[in-house]
Order: sequence, then C-alpha cells, then structure tokens
Amino acid sequence: MLQIQDTLVSLDLAERYFCCDLEACKGQCCLDGDAGAPLAEGEADQIRNILSEIWGDLLPAAQREIEENGVSYTDIEGDEVTSLVEGSNCVFATVDENGCWICAIERAFRQGRIKFYKPVSCHLYPVRLKKYDSFTAVNYHRWKICKAAEVLGRAKGIRAYQFLEGPLRRRFGDEWYKELSLTCDEYIKTYGGDNATD
Repeated sequence: MLQIQDTLVSLDLAERYFCCDLEACKGQCCLDGDAGAPLAEGEADQIRNILSEIWGDLLPAAQREIEENGVSYTDIEGDEVTSLVEGSNCVFATVDENGCWICAIERAFRQGRIKFYKPVSCHLYPVRLKKYDSFTAVNYHRWKICKAAEVLGRAKGIRAYQFLEGPLRRRFGDEWYKELSLTCDEYIKTYGGDNATD
C-alpha cells in the first residue's frame, strides 16, 4: 500500500496496466454486477435535477424502473447506489450505435447538455473506495471483463494510476494526485512495478 495524505492506495494502481477497451468489452461494467453504482453524497439529487434532460435517452425499462422506484436505492451494505433494471444493467446505461453499453449521463455531458459528468464511482472504475474512521482505502477492483483493458494498457504502457488521472484528480484534488504520481513513479523506478501476474 502507498500512503498518500489520508488515503491508503493499493500497489495495483502502480503495478497494473490499464486502458479501457470499449471495442472489446462493450461497456459490460454498466450491465453486470451485484448492485448499482455507488453514489457520493448529493449525487442522487444531482441526477434527479438533470433527469428531464436525459429521460429520452433512457431505455423504456429503465424509465419504468425510475418511475416506480426512483433513481437510487440502498444496497445490502447500506450504501446508496443507482437503480437497476431487473437486477441487471444500471438504469442510466444505454446502447450506442456500435452496440456498446454507455452512460446516458456521460453522453449528455459530452454533448454539452448537462454539467454533471456522471457518478464519481463510475468515473473512477476500476478503482473502488472504502471509507474507514481514519483513512480511505483506494483499491483496484479485479474483474474478468476488464482483462482486455489490462492487455491494452500493457500494450500502450499506461499504468492504472495514469489512465485514471482525471477521475482521481476529480475525487481527491490536484495536490493529492501529484503526490500519488510521484510516489508511483518512484515505486516503479525502485521495484520495477510490474509484479501483477494475473
């Protein structure tokens, strides 16, 4: 683990290569999983505020789910997460012209229709955060559907912490990311930083 301010960061962020490969995975992370995307404080309200702007982009089944149960629910761990369509895909996941699952919120943001990018937990993936009393753990979630991202990252020489620079800066700030980047660079220089084998 690497200690960066009040966080403990998994060495996987330095050791593992990562670069999303949508052509290979087709956005499967929006479709699979045992719960919706974790929401930070206030994000459910932000989503409700922009709902009318993205409503027409949502799948009919997602619209029905939101009408009946809202944009979010509390999962078995007590966390607020995005609602799911029949226990499967996120209600904000939709399919683009290439058959990829994409976030309707992110697409609307990129089109300049809204100012909310998407939940920070989605932006950070494959990083998952776990809060404790005195620190926050910054973990790398290993999932078989992201194997293609690890292969592409290795081919391009992009480490996970580098690929996730934008979302990590969004969540923790510029100074935190600068410290992380310098620490990861030093770790790689000292230890080789290529210990990931699976």
